[in-house]
Amino acid sequence: MPSNRNNGNASPDGHGSPNESDRKRLRRPNRSKTFNVEISYAAKIPMKAIGDALRGQESENSQEALRVLDIILRQHASKQGCLLVRQSFFHNDPKNFADVGGGVLGCRGFHSSFRTTQGGLSLNIDVSTTMIIQPGPVVDFLIANQNVRDPFSLDWMKAKRTLKNLRVKTSPSNLEYKITGLSEKPCREQTFTLRNKHAKDGEDGEIEVTVYDYFVNHRNIQLRYSADLPCINVGKPKRPTYIPLELCSLVSLQRYTKALSTLQRASLVEKSRQKPQERMSVLSNALKINNYDAEPMLRSCGVSISSGFTQVEGRVLPAPRLKVGNGDDFFPRNGRWNFNNKKLVKPTKIEKWAVVNFSARCDLKGLVRDLIKCGEMKGISIEPPFDVFEENPQSRRAPPLVRVERMFEDIQSKLPGQPQFLLCLLPERKNSALYGPWKRKNLAEYGIVTQCIAPTRVNDQYLTNVLLKINAKLGGLNSLLAVEYSPSIPVVSKAPTIILGMDVSHGSPGQSDVPSIAAVVSSRQWPLISRYRASVRTQSPKVEMIDSLYKRISESEDDGIMRELLLDFYTSSGKQKPDQIIIFRDGVSESQFNQVLNIELDQIIEACKFLDENWNPKFVVIIAQKNHHTKFFQPPSPDNVPPGTIIDNKVCHPRNNDFYLCAQAGMIGTTRPTHYHVLLDEVGFSADDLQELVHSLSYVYQRSTTAISVVAPVCYAHLAATQMGQFMKFEDASETSSSHGGVTSAGAVPVPQLPRLKENVSSSMFFC
Repeated sequence: MPSNRNNGNASPDGHGSPNESDRKRLRRPNRSKTFNVEISYAAKIPMKAIGDALRGQESENSQEALRVLDIILRQHASKQGCLLVRQSFFHNDPKNFADVGGGVLGCRGFHSSFRTTQGGLSLNIDVSTTMIIQPGPVVDFLIANQNVRDPFSLDWMKAKRTLKNLRVKTSPSNLEYKITGLSEKPCREQTFTLRNKHAKDGEDGEIEVTVYDYFVNHRNIQLRYSADLPCINVGKPKRPTYIPLELCSLVSLQRYTKALSTLQRASLVEKSRQKPQERMSVLSNALKINNYDAEPMLRSCGVSISSGFTQVEGRVLPAPRLKVGNGDDFFPRNGRWNFNNKKLVKPTKIEKWAVVNFSARCDLKGLVRDLIKCGEMKGISIEPPFDVFEENPQSRRAPPLVRVERMFEDIQSKLPGQPQFLLCLLPERKNSALYGPWKRKNLAEYGIVTQCIAPTRVNDQYLTNVLLKINAKLGGLNSLLAVEYSPSIPVVSKAPTIILGMDVSHGSPGQSDVPSIAAVVSSRQWPLISRYRASVRTQSPKVEMIDSLYKRISESEDDGIMRELLLDFYTSSGKQKPDQIIIFRDGVSESQFNQVLNIELDQIIEACKFLDENWNPKFVVIIAQKNHHTKFFQPPSPDNVPPGTIIDNKVCHPRNNDFYLCAQAGMIGTTRPTHYHVLLDEVGFSADDLQELVHSLSYVYQRSTTAISVVAPVCYAHLAATQMGQFMKFEDASETSSSHGGVTSAGAVPVPQLPRLKENVSSSMFFC
């Protein structure tokens, strides 16, 4: 339907030319509009609460008081024309933009928020980055987004989905519109009804013209390349308003909310990292530029902000001693160690195995030879593989599922029995479409341990890293804590203790219909704290609280995650029930802490009671937060704080038991500490013992020879959720609906369930 609406001098319409409308506008230049504004009462915030917050005292209204102060910061940024993303603010300055490919820019800005701390009210300021659409001509963005050479190679269906709800400025009128779609026909064929003001009596007052004809002949605007391309529609569904593509430019600071590709993410990380000193100077400048002391609202609240960084005292915990093969001790230095001339503490034997090659270009004989040799040096006995299965070249173009099926048919026809292990070579290093179907086939249908690799540079370090993963998956251990070996871990070694890591991973912000994946890993074979297994379930999209920890399906049956993990602990730990359950929960904000205790912990207690009504284990609940904006520097040194740095004063919560730990050696950029909040401690850990335990759990990660930034169980939960999420390739919501118009309600759509793993691999560290 052509439009009958006048849209200024930038769009064709059915009521005469825009020039006529300009004249109408000139005739009534001072016509005023009346707006009705409704102000609704939200809450009464006592000024005393802000005063208490300034002194670092928590009060009943302190959260609301902080919210008021944060809103003032947002308003301050808004007046400067910033893009606001919660408490992060982004200026429209091309100096802050970094191209990450695909028409997407990383936009650097600042996070700024108030926090109550032991030292009083603090302003937490940090560098922040968000993704924005490349501003400028729409056609340039589309070419970059689809990675094509010219506009005539564009996929217009994809372009329509990508552009929907984005804002454009049109020339020459400089008016701003929201894109609602594209025209079905090219510009030179798309017609609309134009009122013919020169019509004589008896002549039709309306004529059909093409959009191209209207702009070129009626408006005298030259169009260089739009004639054969669709027009941008900025009208309503039944009343479209078409504008030629080349007259539209995307407005700056429009967020891009779809998931980044692996290459985009790598580019973003590389372009946004900053060394500690650089970050310090950038933050100092940001404070000057923002000039919060000139903000009258803050002044009226009695808030003034000092320009210096908060000085805190920290301690550096010594690295725990490790045990490697032959009973040797190893002392990590700077959060790192290696297996040069050392054997693994519990190496496995690999006897029945084969190599599978999905058309990866590689010297397979050399790879297998070097792997066996490297394994021998680490103590892993590897027999020669039974066979090497090369993919039939004709299968390369087949869909991933078909390729995997054909490969398995080949394997089954040639192998005498089920292999213990399959080494799989993939052609793409990241995001291979074969990965999910291959893992699912092996783990869920056959119960075969598998390791995927995409070798580019094969050297001793690469092979060692691959062997660390293979050894852990097959039930071996690479290194142990010396206190675990003895066993002499304070509190944990004295009574049967299970350690849980819990995480929920969600689809990207633009995906509203992709189920969230909840993963819980648990320690096994107490008194060890280095062996884990995982249980993974799907749940409703964007739901953070895990709802399947306890799932009673009948009087005598519980199909929840916890039952599975507790029974495994019991059988693997000499038929002992855990007296102590230590829970590490990742990815929840302060506003959800109570939900963790009231929803998740309650389910865990229910699961325990369902197994044995008289069983009353003691609980410790610790939240691990990585997604925060507190950073530590040690001037005048240009380096990051040393691994093992712990801070539990001044910038911590005035009342809660929390601390910051930098367990890892920050080699690149600025170290991000993990913020641990102890929500519950029924066991009665001393502060030192608990901090030592958390620190030690950063050294039991079997995939690497470095201390990691967050406790291993949390890392494993994240890996398990990610890997099993690959089992179900959900259609990308961003491909079927727009991600710019906000998330649509998921509704009560039934959530597809993940397949359960075969019994012989379900208790393995398949996620390593």
